Amino acid sequence: MMKKRVCISCIAMMMIGWIGKKDESTSGIILSNLDTTALPGADFYRYACGGWMEKHPLVGEYSRFGSFDQLAEDNRGRLKALIEEMAAKESPDGTAARKVGDLYSVAMDSAKLNREGFSPIRAALEEIAALRDKKELPAFVARARRAGFAPYFSLYIGADAGNSEMNIANTYQDGLSLGEREYYLDQDAHAVKIREAFREHVAGMFRLAGFTRKEAKRATSDVMHIETRLATAFRSAAELRDPRANYNKMTVAELQREAPGIDWSSYFSALGLPGLQELNAGQPGVLRECAAILGETSLEMQKSYLRWKVIDAAAAYLSDEISAKNFDFYGKTLSGKLEQQPRWKRSVSTVDNLLGEIVGQLYVEKYFPAAAKERMVALVQNLRESLAARIKGLGWMSDETKGKALEKLDAIRVKVGYPDAWRDYSALEIKRDSYWENIARANAFEYDYMLSKAGKPVDKEEWLMTPQTVNAYYNPTTNEICFPAGILQYPFFDMQADDAFNYGAIGVVIGHEMTHGFDDQGRQFDKNGNLKDWWSADDDARFEERARVLVDHFNAIEVLPGLNANGELTLGENIADLGGIQVAYTALQNAMNARPLEDKEGFSPAQRFFLAYSALWASNIRDEQVRVLTRSDPHSLGRWRVNGTLPHVNAWYEAFRVTAGSPLFLPEGQRAAIW
Repeated sequence: MMKKRVCISCIAMMMIGWIGKKDESTSGIILSNLDTTALPGADFYRYACGGWMEKHPLVGEYSRFGSFDQLAEDNRGRLKALIEEMAAKESPDGTAARKVGDLYSVAMDSAKLNREGFSPIRAALEEIAALRDKKELPAFVARARRAGFAPYFSLYIGADAGNSEMNIANTYQDGLSLGEREYYLDQDAHAVKIREAFREHVAGMFRLAGFTRKEAKRATSDVMHIETRLATAFRSAAELRDPRANYNKMTVAELQREAPGIDWSSYFSALGLPGLQELNAGQPGVLRECAAILGETSLEMQKSYLRWKVIDAAAAYLSDEISAKNFDFYGKTLSGKLEQQPRWKRSVSTVDNLLGEIVGQLYVEKYFPAAAKERMVALVQNLRESLAARIKGLGWMSDETKGKALEKLDAIRVKVGYPDAWRDYSALEIKRDSYWENIARANAFEYDYMLSKAGKPVDKEEWLMTPQTVNAYYNPTTNEICFPAGILQYPFFDMQADDAFNYGAIGVVIGHEMTHGFDDQGRQFDKNGNLKDWWSADDDARFEERARVLVDHFNAIEVLPGLNANGELTLGENIADLGGIQVAYTALQNAMNARPLEDKEGFSPAQRFFLAYSALWASNIRDEQVRVLTRSDPHSLGRWRVNGTLPHVNAWYEAFRVTAGSPLFLPEGQRAAIW
């Protein structure tokens, strides 16, 4: 699903103006978070975030820890209190509080989990063993998808990019345990090392599940064969950013001809979509390869792959031994973490993921006042006016395209805090039988909820994040921006700080999400959310030329020795970061025309603006996670959201007197200028 998100990385101490009064002044700047021994023009990231980084060294359970993570940690403490309060009550069966309490209790019961071992997934493994003919596979794959396993490919219901008012079934490439195709195909030392470690992990998990050494070795070979074949058909993370390439609407009959090795009627019926007439095949090449695999590989080989998908999906919800083995590979080897999170954190996260709006309703009642929402709504309007002014002033865009851009900007829907209506979880059965069984039932409940939208009008009031989420998003098919209550806290938003701080922090986040409507992906959708070309050919070419400046700039950044950033993959987020800064800074200047600001803490309003922005991305990160994110994350790493972006902003040079000769200095002709 193409949904844009501001990357949430790191947060200073959670001192929230409307929850707990902080002991700093209303400048919003915490001086101890800076490192003023660094030169702004040499390493502004260190200058703005160095003190925070020293105060927040990485602990074992994190491969990256930053401002977003600190805020999420603090939020998790609040959620824990809310969840434990519900768990402590004797609530009637079927009530929301009972569901929360029972799920949390079974997640926390390590003694029961350790007694059970792999038994919660024995039935699924036996079902796979009982398969006798490859004709049975499509229906089984569909049932597995509903339960939360992820074989071969995925299917979701979302807006039809060609008719954004209606929902449609969409397929999407999936089925790789390592996520990115490069881990299977690249021959560099790191990719080879990960593949070998993955082989050992798969074999070890099969052994834990009771298979013999010979069976585990064979199963591992089967898994690698199928996943490598899938990887050869996968599009890269950068290629997936092309919405037109991912829009391939066809009838089910056409799909049957496109990928004839799968009985699609059987698949859709077992999934819960009997009689489906049309869909969007996101990456047709992947479906063709899936069909070829099902037709060309033996049933026994596919059973190995399906068994692995069951084991892999359930491992985190089984015994301590199994969960630890799972963490050893995905947490330690792949991401560089040193230790697993304590059980209570993992349990809170599970409840939050599966029953998010039950917990979210209590969260906003206790922690999100109306005044915060009112101020945010005003800020959003100021940012909208600022972006409109910047669009009108663009010298490279024709008046005709400007007019359509302004229409799209005016049509952007805004969601702040929490939804007007809450999800109904009454049909979800939560019992104390098995942690994994609850996960599987919740997966099926959520999947069925999604499937119920097929062929129906898009619900534009629906939220794609829970209110307690520390994040934000732009959705191109509904042309909306959303700011959950969870992100409206320090250092993103401070009710006690002045405009210089708030425009640099949450103001840039707002501008970032608005700009996503006009980045390399979002600009391809019109004001109604339809994938439709509304640009003139000349304007399109000029946009591409200006965007190329950012691509080349980030491609040249070496994030580790021998590893460069991916400017193509991160282009949309880099455009949004740069646009967000420019739009928010213009809005701040407009605000100061009516209400001038004074210097505070030795910093001018302009300086505080850029310090507030940079503090959002303060983080420490392990090299292993740098490699993972560089391959997969459309956001640049925190350091480069500062040091890679600010050199393109003229006002930053003026604010900190950065001159030619400084390491971060870019000649004006080499700076990207888009929105």
